[in-house]
Amino acid sequence: MDVKIKVRRPLRELYTELADTYERTNRILTLGLDRVWRRKGARRAARDGGGVWLDVCSGTGEMAQTLSRIAPAGTRIVALDFSLPMLSYARMKSMAVPTSFILGDVKRLPLAEASVDLVTVSFATRNLHLSRDVLIATFREFRRVLKPGGRFMNLETSQPRRGITRALFHAYAAVVVKRLGHRLSGSRAGYAYLSASMRSFYGAGELAAILGEAGFAPVKITPLLFGAAAIHLAAKQAGPAA
Repeated sequence: MDVKIKVRRPLRELYTELADTYERTNRILTLGLDRVWRRKGARRAARDGGGVWLDVCSGTGEMAQTLSRIAPAGTRIVALDFSLPMLSYARMKSMAVPTSFILGDVKRLPLAEASVDLVTVSFATRNLHLSRDVLIATFREFRRVLKPGGRFMNLETSQPRRGITRALFHAYAAVVVKRLGHRLSGSRAGYAYLSASMRSFYGAGELAAILGEAGFAPVKITPLLFGAAAIHLAAKQAGPAA
C-alpha cells in the first residue's frame, strides 16, 4: 500500500508555526504517553552503545535530550532538523553529554558514510513519506551514515490491527487531535495535517517491510498501546543496501 498526504503549505512552514506550543500540545493529546514511549525507544536504541548518536527530525530536541540522559560518558549526540525555530528550542534544553545542533535535510545528511553508531527518529517518519519510494530512499540515507552493525530506531504512530481498535484510533485522530490540537496550538493547518497523516500511515508490518527494502535487517517491532504506535529497531549489516 502506498499512502500519500496532501499538504497545502510547506511542512517547514507548518512546524515553524507549531514550534511555540508543540511539546505542550502533544503532551496533552497523548496524556503524556509520548514521553513514556520516547524513553522506551531511547533505551532500546542505546543498548549497544557507540560513540556518535544522530537524532534526525529532532524538532524541539525531546528525543535528543532523552538519549543524552542515558548515554555513556564519551558519547556525542547530533540533533538535526529542518526548522530553525524548532532547533532554537532544542538548544535551550539541558543535555547530559556533548550535543551538536544542525539545520539540515534528512534526504542529504551532512555526515560522512559509516560515521555514526545510532540513528533515531520519533514521530516524524510520517513527514518524510512523500511517497513509498521517497521513504525508502530516506531510510537508505540513514543506512548510509550508519557504521556496519549500527542501529536505526523509529518511533511512530501506527495502525492497530483489530478493526474496532483501529476505528477508535482513527476517530480519536480525526476529532481530538484535529480539533483539540487546533485549539491548544492555534494552528488549524498543522493539526489537520497531523490528524490526516496518523490515519493514513503504514501499519507496523508494512513499515518493517519498507525498512527491509532499504537494506535493514533484522527489523524488530514493539507495538505500543494496542498498535496505535510502534518502535522499530533495525540493524545495518555489512554490504550494500538491497
